[in-house]
Amino acid sequence: MTYHLAKNPFLLATLFFLSFFQVIAQDFPPIPNPPRLVNDFTGTLSPEEAAQLEQKLVAYNDSTSTQIAIVIMRSVGQYDIADYSFQLGEKWGIGTSKDNGILILAAMEDRKVFIATGRGLEGAVPDALAKRIVTNLILPNFKMEAYYQGLDQATDMIIKLASGEYKAEEVTSDGNSGGAIFLLLLFIFLFVILPLIKNRKDNDNHMGGRGGGIDIWTTIMLANMLKGSGGGKFGDFSSGRGSFGGGGGFGGFGGGSFGGGGAGGSW
Repeated sequence: MTYHLAKNPFLLATLFFLSFFQVIAQDFPPIPNPPRLVNDFTGTLSPEEAAQLEQKLVAYNDSTSTQIAIVIMRSVGQYDIADYSFQLGEKWGIGTSKDNGILILAAMEDRKVFIATGRGLEGAVPDALAKRIVTNLILPNFKMEAYYQGLDQATDMIIKLASGEYKAEEVTSDGNSGGAIFLLLLFIFLFVILPLIKNRKDNDNHMGGRGGGIDIWTTIMLANMLKGSGGGKFGDFSSGRGSFGGGGGFGGFGGGSFGGGGAGGSW
């Protein structure tokens, strides 16, 4: 056999390329059958945890057609995890023709995680925001081996962003939140409190020093404004579980594509 291969370089080259592409194909798991949105190839999640995540993501897919997939695997091998995530998302077709798919890929032995966003969701979940989800939600939990909690919180935030409950700029403002609060307080002082003080002085002058000051309704209004100024900050959200319709089994991926958007990190 070795003699015949040596005499036939074309056959040798053909076998080499077939072997090469077979190895490449084996690097990517096949599309799950039956279809699932949560695919844990390592046993990191308990069956109950995987089922809870699956139920939430299937319900969200049923209501919106947006597909959020979770893949937990041992290693991405020689690949960069970002490139691997994009290729896996393309091969599986996560999302629909609207390219509304998101893949959260965790490589446990590599200790790396990446969020890959489909083309249709890059506006709702831009790279900077995906990075904050990884850094603020996934990695701290993964460092404590709280893998389910990290994925549960991350998918909750992605669902709220993709549903338009938060705007990207509300969540990505890093060091500017203090400045925004200061401006709000300054506005309240200049245009609310000062006029009230002036009115009180005028009333005191006309009524012999008897004035009502700031009434209870104004106090309540100011308290609500200050409370509202903290809304939409990163991490202030409740679980999205049970808030969507649907609930049947996942019907399968719809041929979505990925354009290179996303972010990752390591723990």
